[in-house]
Amino acid sequence: MKTLQPWETNLTGEWKLVDGEMMGNEACERIEYLVSNVLEEVGRDATDWDILYRDPHDHRYWELIYPQSHMHGGGPPQLRCLTFTEARIKYGDIVTGNQ
Repeated sequence: MKTLQPWETNLTGEWKLVDGEMMGNEACERIEYLVSNVLEEVGRDATDWDILYRDPHDHRYWELIYPQSHMHGGGPPQLRCLTFTEARIKYGDIVTGNQ
């Protein structure tokens, strides 16, 4: 699995029913790889559902969310790039200007 590319700003997973089982698509697999092996966790929001990561290669902030809250477990994951200001507003002092 490759690292995040400079032009990427959003990875959205999808679930599909395959033989009676919900399966994540390639985006789900890539998101899991990135948060487990590439990105560095910076912090979590007050709900502990949203997680902020930083890419050690380009220092961009990435937020892992589950935007389909009506689905079991919040649905498939989404990894989206946040600006420094967006990250600071949501996550507060855990976000530093030392990029």
